[in-house]
Amino acid sequence: MTGRHTDKVALITGAARGQGRAHAVRLASEGADIIAVDIAGPLPAAVPYDSATPQDLDETVRLVEATGRRIAAATVDTRDLDGLREAVDEGVGALGRLDIIVANAGICIPQVWNEITSESFRDVMDVNVTGTWNTVVAGAQHIIDGGRGGSIILIGSAAGVKMQPFMVHYTASKHAVTGMARALAAELGKHRIRVNSLHPGAVNTPMGSGDMVAALGHALKSNPQLGQMNTPFLPDWVATAEDVAAAVSWLADDESRYITATQISVDLGATQY
Repeated sequence: MTGRHTDKVALITGAARGQGRAHAVRLASEGADIIAVDIAGPLPAAVPYDSATPQDLDETVRLVEATGRRIAAATVDTRDLDGLREAVDEGVGALGRLDIIVANAGICIPQVWNEITSESFRDVMDVNVTGTWNTVVAGAQHIIDGGRGGSIILIGSAAGVKMQPFMVHYTASKHAVTGMARALAAELGKHRIRVNSLHPGAVNTPMGSGDMVAALGHALKSNPQLGQMNTPFLPDWVATAEDVAAAVSWLADDESRYITATQISVDLGATQY
């Protein structure tokens, strides 16, 4: 790995496992110190995959420290702005600065439109939209105060570029993230802070496995022809978390210094038709 992020500090939410862990390890391997946040506990009841655990977050800490970089980890729900502010403030106090924000935490609940309850709709919007907003609010002023500029990366989804069947609430939330990134880019640009959204398709993580597959299969039975809507161009079908982390690293680096308010897809072409 290069030293492209040497001595920078990155805030990453949903860092206990999956894509969040991959982002933390990738950025650390390229020289960054990490502020890692995760709920590391129960998710809303309708979420059809297991929650991350404190042990998962401990493993992320171990992997980052194995690169030789520092990490400040906190167990916080991104819906809790006060708790998130406290964790970020403490992390910046310990590590000295903030340069990069990767708002990665999110949930997905596959459901046919008329099976979506008001509770599950609210849960998805609260975590994916309000939690993403809270992450920016908790961290952006620290980047501004540093006076060096920086990069904010909001992790969206293919569902934020093209609608995703059987996920009305998830699609709505990820389209909101796309718009949020563009609007923030306009206002934060004067501080040389770039804001982009990154849109993975299918990724091999706990969110995309186990009971999640069964839930998608159940929903698909209601309208099978929609199952072909997100077929990728490339033969691999599913990306790895490390593939997404590579794109995060590039967006966080000065190599992409003139890229802002842009949507970058890592979806094997699935949203392009």
